[in-house]
Amino acid sequence: MADIYFDNAAATPIAPQVQRAMARAQKHFANPSSFNDAGRASAVLLDEARSGVATFLNARADEVVFCSSGSEANTLAICGSVRARGSGSIITAPTEHLSVLEVVASLHNDGHAVEFLKVDGEGRVGIEELLKKLIPSVTVVSLMYANNEIGTIAPIARIGRAIAQWRKEHRSAYPLFHVDACQATTTLDMDVQRLGVDLLTFNGAKAYGPHGCAVLFVRRGIALEPVVHGGSQERGRRAGTEDIASACGLAVAVQLITPTDAPRLASLRDRFISGIISKIPDAHINGPVGDSRLAGNINFSIPGCDSENLLLELDRHDIRAGSGSACTAHRVEPSHVLVAIGTPKQYLEGALRFSLGRQSTKKEVDRVLKILPQCIARVRARRARAS
Repeated sequence: MADIYFDNAAATPIAPQVQRAMARAQKHFANPSSFNDAGRASAVLLDEARSGVATFLNARADEVVFCSSGSEANTLAICGSVRARGSGSIITAPTEHLSVLEVVASLHNDGHAVEFLKVDGEGRVGIEELLKKLIPSVTVVSLMYANNEIGTIAPIARIGRAIAQWRKEHRSAYPLFHVDACQATTTLDMDVQRLGVDLLTFNGAKAYGPHGCAVLFVRRGIALEPVVHGGSQERGRRAGTEDIASACGLAVAVQLITPTDAPRLASLRDRFISGIISKIPDAHINGPVGDSRLAGNINFSIPGCDSENLLLELDRHDIRAGSGSACTAHRVEPSHVLVAIGTPKQYLEGALRFSLGRQSTKKEVDRVLKILPQCIARVRARRARAS
């Protein structure tokens, strides 16, 4: 039987329309900064791609910065805003992606204060606590739209309004509000005006687009200190010759997103979670259920098992899943997200993440639900023999 790929939160397959757009764009290899006809032709393609992404975000074209990855875009948003101001603290949450947490740790080592918001047992932050922590010295609040491990959706629009109101009352341009929206791109509202964000990150690898391209939305008027130096590309915010093909591919990828994607995936997600509860009674669901969970995200823990051996068993059946963030997949310590939400110790070791995608079907979900109990039984049996 064909492989079942349920690891879309780590990386999605590149859509055929995106591949074709990239192949066409690769014929325009000239540097878009070159002052000749070939360079100008490349610049036209880059402008068209930028405008397409801006339309998707309901932004202006000059507010779109192309980067190489979501990690780079997050670094530019946080480091760039703090260094441009010259001082200031950061507010974030302990459940953020490491591309945020490690940037924040680096700034902390440089002398910048960091405040971590508390999260509840399903990974939610409290707006009231955030408002209590807002002081004039806070430069940026960085919170993810949807958690990459447990799928918790944050009320970004409400947080954006609260921060905007605080700035108005205090007559301040700060704090800026940055959102990592990499997991949210294909199923949640990405209108930056409705969300009320100042900086927003998303990448192609999570949106059926090119895997070496990302976008940082930077609201007009916000100053950023570049983290990549060496040229004046991207309006002086990110040096380096732009990847025309990837930019064109990403512009096509966001055009392929439809309103039907989220409801279909949510239905499959709920079918999967119901099946787990029915077939594996001692499984522990990590994160919320229902509408406050990202469509397509399923994360649960199996006591008496370890993630690595469960994934190997699933691989034997051509089922591809994950155990959390792809950026931490080879680490042996428990997920920092599960630790932060207070997951009991017996559920930290055997966590699995299944993330459904555009190509996922009901038949595939049912097949996994049939095979998964067998995989669990084999892993538990081996552990019992070894003890």
